[in-house]
Amino acid sequence: MIRTVQTTPFDDQKPGTSGLRKKVPVFQQPNYVENFIQSVFDSLDGYRGKTLAIGGDGRFLNREVIGIAIRMAAANGFGKVIVGKGGILSTPAASNIIRKYGCFGGIILSASHNPGGPHEDFGIKYNIGNGGPAPEKITDAIFARSKAIREYRIADIGPLDLDRIGTTRAGDMAVEVIDPVTDYAALMETLFDFEAIRAMFKGGFRMAFDAMHAVTGPYAKEILENRLGAPAGTARNFVPREDFGGHHPDPNLVHARELYDEMMAPGAPDFGAASDGDGDRNLIIGRGIFVTPSDSLAVLAANAHLAPGYRAELKGIARSMPTSAAADRVAAKLKIGMYETPTGWKFFGNLLDAGMATICGEESAGTGSDHVREKDGLWAVLLWLNILAVRKESAKDIVTKHWAEFGQNYYSRHDYEAVETDKANALIDELRGRFATLPGQKIGALTVAAADEFAYHDPVDGSVSKNQGTRVLFEGGSRVVFRLSGTGTSGATLRVYIEKYEPDPAQHGRDPQAALAELIAAADAIAGIRRHTGRDAPTVIT
Repeated sequence: MIRTVQTTPFDDQKPGTSGLRKKVPVFQQPNYVENFIQSVFDSLDGYRGKTLAIGGDGRFLNREVIGIAIRMAAANGFGKVIVGKGGILSTPAASNIIRKYGCFGGIILSASHNPGGPHEDFGIKYNIGNGGPAPEKITDAIFARSKAIREYRIADIGPLDLDRIGTTRAGDMAVEVIDPVTDYAALMETLFDFEAIRAMFKGGFRMAFDAMHAVTGPYAKEILENRLGAPAGTARNFVPREDFGGHHPDPNLVHARELYDEMMAPGAPDFGAASDGDGDRNLIIGRGIFVTPSDSLAVLAANAHLAPGYRAELKGIARSMPTSAAADRVAAKLKIGMYETPTGWKFFGNLLDAGMATICGEESAGTGSDHVREKDGLWAVLLWLNILAVRKESAKDIVTKHWAEFGQNYYSRHDYEAVETDKANALIDELRGRFATLPGQKIGALTVAAADEFAYHDPVDGSVSKNQGTRVLFEGGSRVVFRLSGTGTSGATLRVYIEKYEPDPAQHGRDPQAALAELIAAADAIAGIRRHTGRDAPTVIT
């Protein structure tokens, strides 16, 4: 039986760059989940009888919301739902499912790299038929509908067994439970030289992969150990948990410190990596070297031809504006297109669909290609393994040689988390008000060349996205970018990106914080970070 339930709107259901994210107790309010999912369906056309993919990263509330989503999909006329066993689907795997099986779209339940648990974070994101996050025109429509919604539709159906693979019925709708790993692993085998990687592991290559008790665990266990022959124990913390084992599933140098320390110690494994809560981010650490996400993007693009799936010339490279310009130098040498977009993977979708870009990346540990329409943490790790297997060099040697050829972009991101929203907005507003007077000013030995607000003009559909980050550019090519992040659930996160290009190999390999010290001081002087936030230091430095 289908019920129509009367409801009242919530005023806080505006999706961010990665969907709607709030604390679990917010989602547990009566009708909160139902209102948002109905608002999604009400903002779409032509889905009746079509297939919807549903899955999540296994965090607290995942199963309950999947049950609601399935019952509402049945009530709203979908013909079929594909759901991962146990409610599990990594974000890139969900994108692959949407594309492979011709789904109308998908609902992904995740708060990505944010912590999970009864009082932590949860999220709902809608992905469109190309497998990528919904563009702004759809998320804007969802938000508008959420403010006006007065009823939702839900089917009264019996309990759903998400732990048994196979197809059952939910009213008039089919529910197919699939192995969450199989299709993704099969896709990876078409892209990478598994034989070369197997031979490398057989030869004694040692790797440490930290799945952080998050969704990538089953994928890493199957691919790295079962299919590639890595020794048992290579995939660590591989059992997904609702609270990620009480840890923060963000693969950075703070939350993956144990892995970093191991990789810097004597007798370290040859290669270290990690992924985040929903499997779309990555951390790359070679023995004795942390590879920044910006450098990783550049190295992967420069060496992608070593993997079978990328032997044809890359169509182009795309990066988010805050990401360093290291990849730009690779694109210039390869004589291919280079695209600078706002932060948010959805902005890469048009470029990928139009065949203008092959590899994309963001400084926030997201890298991917045209194989899906999401960033993909394990994909990046496997491409690194393919490169290591073919070049037969260490990660440190590969990065050092890359810098010698292209120069090094010293780069760091300073995050000030949970800043009072009013104070964070005041900092950005004050900085915007100084755009006209900043050029020509000297801050220490640095001279400001320009200051502006980044706006993106999509070369495919002509759309314009304004206010995508505040930039201060210095003579000589250095820059500082200030941006308020949309991925948190409380307060605001002020992200400060600092970049300096160094062409001289004699100056490569220094501590980034020391190399960038002058720019870091200039950032505080220009924006008044301490004055506005009251913070003496960032929460996280990457």
